Amino acid sequence: MQLTKLILKNKAINLLVVIVLFFGNAVHAQSSEAQWLHNINPSQTHIQFWINTSKSVYPLALAAPASLLAAGFIKKDKELQKKGWQLCSALIVNTVITQGLKYGINRNRPYQDYPAYIIPYQYDNDPSFPSGHTSTAFATATSLSLAYKKWYVIVPSFTWATAVGYSRLSLGEHYASDVFAGAAVGIGSAYLSHWLNKKLFTKK
Repeated sequence: MQLTKLILKNKAINLLVVIVLFFGNAVHAQSSEAQWLHNINPSQTHIQFWINTSKSVYPLALAAPASLLAAGFIKKDKELQKKGWQLCSALIVNTVITQGLKYGINRNRPYQDYPAYIIPYQYDNDPSFPSGHTSTAFATATSLSLAYKKWYVIVPSFTWATAVGYSRLSLGEHYASDVFAGAAVGIGSAYLSHWLNKKLFTKK
């Protein structure tokens, strides 16, 4: 009961509530988003750089905690192990929230609503809102930035995550609100995981 009260007070939870309320309403007002998306979505060819950026998400998201954990166990470094597990938990929280929102809201992909207007790189079967690639990228970037509060970690991490979000637009896979919501979910998931780990596992 006490843990529940603490969680409800957490800013990450408040952020996720705002996402559901605000962006959930935006789902029903998407014609302007489609026009904007059409302006940046190529009608015939897709730039290989954005394809590679989009494809980098899940390999890098898995490699980050795996590398930390491997280094931690090899060096018998408890702090490295802790950072690795924290990144794992952030990705798990992010996946649960993202998939819950996807199938709870069940928004069509932009190319399903505007088949002659939006040309996708590939056709995905899962719902559009929020962007899973974007949420995973931002969960990874935020977790790494919380673990290593150095500019040379923070800047490249968020530059990559932002590029991933843009790639999902350029490739015609998501509306802008899907991407913004994905970023918010990823950041919120990382902060929530970080907060829970501090509350549950930090010795007093």
